[in-house]
Amino acid sequence: MAGVRKRRFVTTQSDRLFEKAKTLLPGGVDSPVRSFAAVGGNPFFVKKASGAVIVDADGNRYVDYVMSYGPLILGHGAKAVAAAVRKALPRGTSYGAPTKAEVELAERVVRAVPSMEKVRFVSSGTEAAMSAIRLARAATGRDLVLKFAGCYHGHADSFLVQAGSAVATLGIPGSPGVPASLAGLTVTAVYNDLDSVGRIFAAHPRKIAVIAVEPVAANMGVVLPKPGFLQGLREIADREGALLLFDEVISGFRLARGGAQEIYGVKPDLTCLGKIIGGGLPVGAYGGRRDLMAQIAPDGPVYQAGTLSGNPLAMAAGKAMLDSLTPAVYAKLERTAADLERGMRRIAEELGVSERMTVNRIGSILTPFFAPGPIENFDDAKRSDLAAFRTWFHAMRRHGVFVAPAQFEAMFVSTAHGPKETAATLKAYRAALVEAFGLGRG
Repeated sequence: MAGVRKRRFVTTQSDRLFEKAKTLLPGGVDSPVRSFAAVGGNPFFVKKASGAVIVDADGNRYVDYVMSYGPLILGHGAKAVAAAVRKALPRGTSYGAPTKAEVELAERVVRAVPSMEKVRFVSSGTEAAMSAIRLARAATGRDLVLKFAGCYHGHADSFLVQAGSAVATLGIPGSPGVPASLAGLTVTAVYNDLDSVGRIFAAHPRKIAVIAVEPVAANMGVVLPKPGFLQGLREIADREGALLLFDEVISGFRLARGGAQEIYGVKPDLTCLGKIIGGGLPVGAYGGRRDLMAQIAPDGPVYQAGTLSGNPLAMAAGKAMLDSLTPAVYAKLERTAADLERGMRRIAEELGVSERMTVNRIGSILTPFFAPGPIENFDDAKRSDLAAFRTWFHAMRRHGVFVAPAQFEAMFVSTAHGPKETAATLKAYRAALVEAFGLGRG
């Protein structure tokens, strides 16, 4: 493994960079969870990365399970993606005009995700979700959005109500700057609880435009849909005249080529994608039924635009990424992630802490929760021992493993992770659990 070498753990350079960054950037970062606010201490600053390993400004090396929060399914610096970007770069970085690459990537997306008969590329997952909601409201003539506590759909005003990801990590119930009149247009149900959905529709008859859901939740930590939950949402949407939106920004192309909707056999009206479809470059997409997408300008009256939408470098990276996702890739991801999950469960049992925590996994994403299982919704996830998590996080880092600095996030496995990385991770995991639960040595 071009992996973790034993060395003195120092943070001098990162600490200096963070102090300077705080004078220039809010909180010293450009995305809140990077600040380590939930776990304490200072974030490290990245110098470089390759494969499964990330290196910080002080030369500390980590087996990386953040993987840019999901896009890097082939690892850092994947050869095919890097080659595609190098080939595209001399032709220009942005045109403000259509390119062949947009058409070619759209063909790949539509072929892989049958519910997306047409697709519109944007520059982020937030932009995709925001645009899809606008379309849903226009198509139904209704204003209300139903989402689920702990699910995260980006930071657009409609979604900053009981959101997951960094919003949950920082304990923010909503956000100043979102007018109450807008927040009031979002109603929140309990993930995996169809009765809660039914009650909301009964309270707001013919007013809900769309049910927005992560089909596999990954922003309250990884939480799987219970059998029948997604099918039930489809039935409720059909009965009530609402649309069903799957936010597959994380699950799309990661859990399967066709995303969670392929695995669970449920076809939404609209889908949001991001992360993997850009190969690690900024990108997002939304799409769905042909009749719905016909309402997007210039075909229809629902306006949405973006100067960098369909950016040629992102399109080139996305094509190379999707072309690399073979059945063998998904089989390798499953083997590695399953080995990691089994090892984590075994270590917890050996240390006598298995009743104090659980591991949720599907495919190549997993979360060790510092709470007893089952974890089926956001309230369950919030039972986690955050103090133990903080201790565990810092111990993992000192032992050469980087996980997200937040209990309510996922670990992402890539094809660059293999048996040596798994062994190093589990060794760190054991030591970190000993610290987190105050078990001492032996």
